[in-house]
Amino acid sequence: MAHPTISTVYPSQETSEQIATALTAWFLRHKRDLPWRGATPYGVWVSEIMLQQTQVATVIPFYLRFMERFPAVQVLAETPIEEVLKYWAGLGYYARARNLHRAAQKVVEEFGGEVPATPAEIESLPGIGRYTAGAILSIAYQVPRPLVDANVIRVLSRLFGVMGNPKSSANQEILWGLAEQLVPQTNPGDFNQGLMELGALVCEPVEPHCDTCPLLSFCVAGNSPDPTTLPELPPGKASIAVTHVSALIRNEAGQFLLFQRPLQGLWGGLWEFPRVVGRAGETPQEAGLRAGQEVVGRTLELTKQIAKIKHSVTHHRITLYGFLATLAEETPLEEVDNLRWVYPYELEEYALSAPQVLLRNAVQAFLVEEKRGAVQPTLDWG
Repeated sequence: MAHPTISTVYPSQETSEQIATALTAWFLRHKRDLPWRGATPYGVWVSEIMLQQTQVATVIPFYLRFMERFPAVQVLAETPIEEVLKYWAGLGYYARARNLHRAAQKVVEEFGGEVPATPAEIESLPGIGRYTAGAILSIAYQVPRPLVDANVIRVLSRLFGVMGNPKSSANQEILWGLAEQLVPQTNPGDFNQGLMELGALVCEPVEPHCDTCPLLSFCVAGNSPDPTTLPELPPGKASIAVTHVSALIRNEAGQFLLFQRPLQGLWGGLWEFPRVVGRAGETPQEAGLRAGQEVVGRTLELTKQIAKIKHSVTHHRITLYGFLATLAEETPLEEVDNLRWVYPYELEEYALSAPQVLLRNAVQAFLVEEKRGAVQPTLDWG
């Protein structure tokens, strides 16, 4: 869907230098005060991993807490992954945390605890690709390496009139080529941060503030009738509605059963109330009983629905049901590596996914009402 007045413009070396000078000056005047500005290479690395697919405002409190607990790469490497995931819980995309932990161990074992400063070495670390390597090398070590993320795609597509799907291999090559041509030998970190900052604060997706842009005089889209025609992003995937059901299994001591997920896959390594994904034609109650068989290996008795939670993860719209349950068998269920009985006041010590945190909150609210005598002890599906 190309706009008739837009065509790709490739900059000369002189123009590239003018763009770099103007953008770097703008960044130094307008950059946000963020906790990872001026951080150590390790701090820059942690921030870049957290910022992947996550908004800055969301990342800030997680970053501060994480860095307080793991102030150096050696500390992170020596800490069990379960503890690392606890400090990552709620940030999402947990493979990032697992890769960061593995990479920290490799940095300690193979690089003497120093974050590598060359492209080949840093890209050998788990979870570090071309973008993250460019960010760390340029920001932490002032190595003139390019980077291209979502904000940079938008800025470069509009600046140079790059038409077509920016995620196609042909356009990715163009965008990376432009980023490499633009990045200066001097202060490349400020320039690269300026590209990202411009996309976040000025070159916004729906309402770009072209009148305040330091690069307006160079911008193809900014000088067209409608700058928002670029980039030409393909339609997003339709969201899928799914049902999840957790059995809130409680024993006579008032403890709840938690299950630790395998390290790989969605929410890997996190704890949760035993959960299954609903099947076609299956009621939430039937799924709750199945959670007992499939996750715990026991028959359950469901007594009460105490939560129905809505949550979105990537392209899935999740409805999570929580059913209070007890074990039908008289034989006690012993703890094993991935099953643990937990008192309600201990629940906050475990790393849970965002939907399970909401379910935990519902459980705690239910227990308060139950203690007040406001809960009827009869089967109630809500």
